[in-house]
Amino acid sequence: MNLRVEGRARRLGDDVNTDYLIASRRKRETLDPGVLKRYLLEAVDPGFAASLQPGDMIVAGRNFGCGSAMEIAVTVLQAAGIKAVVAQSFARSFYRNAINNGLLPIQCGTSGVREGDRLRVEGREGSLSIANLTTGTRMTGEPLTGIVLEILDAGGLVPYILRRRLAWG
Repeated sequence: MNLRVEGRARRLGDDVNTDYLIASRRKRETLDPGVLKRYLLEAVDPGFAASLQPGDMIVAGRNFGCGSAMEIAVTVLQAAGIKAVVAQSFARSFYRNAINNGLLPIQCGTSGVREGDRLRVEGREGSLSIANLTTGTRMTGEPLTGIVLEILDAGGLVPYILRRRLAWG
């Protein structure tokens, strides 16, 4: 699988909790990601969701997606048009939920990325690079391999299993 994603960086800090991504009070009203996307990160920046453009990438520091292990945090990001999250590190549950739902989690140093920088992610089995098209710099990400790439290529775990099931006859 060859991966290529390009978009504008939306910069966040360390320890972005899943409850910051989508507040618990909003989840009590509905679990529809199409509705909840309007409230993405509202506790941090009430205008954030409205400022998103299709293809934007979240760029964060350490421990992205900490807090509760709710899958809705990933699906709300996807509903908002986010194709990838680039972070120094991820909470394990968020990382796994991202892969299972087909959201690209990229682990690499992010200190040189600013809000609004244009990024291009390119990867294949065993290698992952991120080009900052705004500054001309390159970063190397932790490679995605094996079944992780297969799941992402299928669009998530359920489509992966369905694809495999059809292949098995």
